[in-house]
Amino acid sequence: MNLLNQIMERAKANPQRIVLPEGTEIRILRAADIVLKNKAAKIILIGNRQEINSLAKTEKLDYIAEAVIVDPELDNHMGKYANLLYEVRKNKGMTMEEAEKFAKNPLYLACLMIKNGDADGELAGAQNTTGDVLRPAFQIVKTRPGISVVSGAFLMFTPTPQYGENGLLLFADCAVNPNPSAKELAEIAVSSAETIKSIAGIEPKVAMLSFSTKGSAKHELVDKVVEATALAKSMFPSLQIDGELQADAALVPAVGKSKAPDSKIAGQANVLVFPDLQAGNIGYKMVERFSGTQAVGPILQGMAAPINDLSRGCSVDDIVKMIAITSNQAMKQ
Repeated sequence: MNLLNQIMERAKANPQRIVLPEGTEIRILRAADIVLKNKAAKIILIGNRQEINSLAKTEKLDYIAEAVIVDPELDNHMGKYANLLYEVRKNKGMTMEEAEKFAKNPLYLACLMIKNGDADGELAGAQNTTGDVLRPAFQIVKTRPGISVVSGAFLMFTPTPQYGENGLLLFADCAVNPNPSAKELAEIAVSSAETIKSIAGIEPKVAMLSFSTKGSAKHELVDKVVEATALAKSMFPSLQIDGELQADAALVPAVGKSKAPDSKIAGQANVLVFPDLQAGNIGYKMVERFSGTQAVGPILQGMAAPINDLSRGCSVDDIVKMIAITSNQAMKQ
């Protein structure tokens, strides 16, 4: 059984309440129907009840009837969510009138449901930008204790079993932070290690990537990676992490032994932390396109509850996988 099947089976064994704020988007509804048919999650759809039911009937989505539908214009709990939002944001100047308005925004409402304990995780982004998805998440759910930065990771299912964990690697940050500081880079490394362990059950071996290996080049960009590695080690002394490492030194045993003979990570890495978003985003897309790798994500890391972002070009299958991954993350909270 491959890892994606294992993730789905774990989701079936312990169904979590996943809220989908883009409840009238047809790909979301088709994916929700598949998930409900397989009993892989308890689905909450936010949107106009009449429109959702009409689309489900037209598309012959028989299992949508098992979803909880929350219509912001009709739901009797909107006052409760508006009050919660006001309490969370009043110190930032939000008025009760503004809270009542924002609470009806599906992306805000989804986060309020999580904050109130009415949902376990959220998946959005088929219709909304990453910024729109993250804004209410930062304001309401916020980051985990000890983590100040949210990052985006991809599970990379490569056709090269000699690399990573039988071909599986995690790449981060490929979606959120343009230019993380050393401290933020350290937090991204820690979050990435926790992601691969919680979702894939793999013991993380983290490589902090650079264009230098162990002092082979001198530059302030290299210094940042070296500092981030030291900070990550101080945050979690048991974490298996090393840097700075070039990509070939991180992945290829012979190169790792030659360039970093004293490293326990060189040539063995299954988590690659890129120094900035340009490198991470370009890197994962090139690997995906050139090698036939399946990239699953972005999986958002560092939030106090699982909130994941979809590409607006996502397929129904992408959404089904991300619902299962979000469910797996929710089990670990």
